[in-house]
Formats: sequence, structure tokens, C-alpha cells
Amino acid sequence: MLVGVHTVVRSTNPDADRAFLRDVLRLTAVDAGGGYEIFGLPPAELSVHEAEGGAGTDLHLMCGDVAGFVAAMRERNVPCPEPNDVGWGIVTQITLPGGARVAVYEPRHARPAAARKARSGRRKPKARTRRAARTTSKRRRRSAKR
Repeated sequence: MLVGVHTVVRSTNPDADRAFLRDVLRLTAVDAGGGYEIFGLPPAELSVHEAEGGAGTDLHLMCGDVAGFVAAMRERNVPCPEPNDVGWGIVTQITLPGGARVAVYEPRHARPAAARKARSGRRKPKARTRRAARTTSKRRRRSAKR
């Protein structure tokens, strides 16, 4: 039935935000026509919380190593507060050039199977035997030397 999620960030400076997503966060994009970029995201998940101060939505990006993310952002001169352990995850935040705040966290909660797919979208082939695994490793090393 559902095939994915399309998230919209409303911005006062969409060109700068698109450049940030492309150049700083290094998200891949496609041109949907007329230069309008749609950025690819890793697998997603959705939760519903009781509204505090009115209904709305929040964008939280997940990463495998929030300390590494913070270090990478600081190398790119992006302000990023020290991560905060909130129990369900370790959280920091970035602010896009257009002013939108985006939480970034390393999850500590259980994750749905669909959201845990391989990062590259490709599955590693399983070797049938140890010998086949060694042969495959040798081929990869030879290939990497070329």
C-alpha cells in the first residue's frame, strides 16, 4: 500500500537549504523538473505523540553515530550543540540556512524491520562456504588494487 514518505521543509531561503542538504549533509537528489530537487533519505519511521502546544510535525534525522555527526558538522562550520542523552536516543540539532531546526539523533529504541534495511540499499551476498568467502575476499582485494 504505502511505498515511502515525502517530507517537506518549509523555508524562508529554499536555495540555501537545498545547497546545505546537497553540499553539507551530502544527500543525493534528482531534478523533478525546472531545477526543483528532491533529496533521497535513508529508510524512515513514523511515530505519533500527544500534542504539546498544538498539533504539528517535527523532522528528526537518524544517524548511527551522533558524536561523529557533530564532529563532521563542526568540520563544515555548521553549529551543532553537544549531544544530549534523552533515554530513547542521543540528540543534537542543526539549523538549516532558512531557519528550520532539524533534530539529529542516534536511536536507542527498537526499530521497525523496514527502517533497519542496509544503509546502501544493497544486501551483502552470503557466502555458501568458508572457502567461497575466502575466494570472494581475495577477489575484492585484487579488485581494490586496480
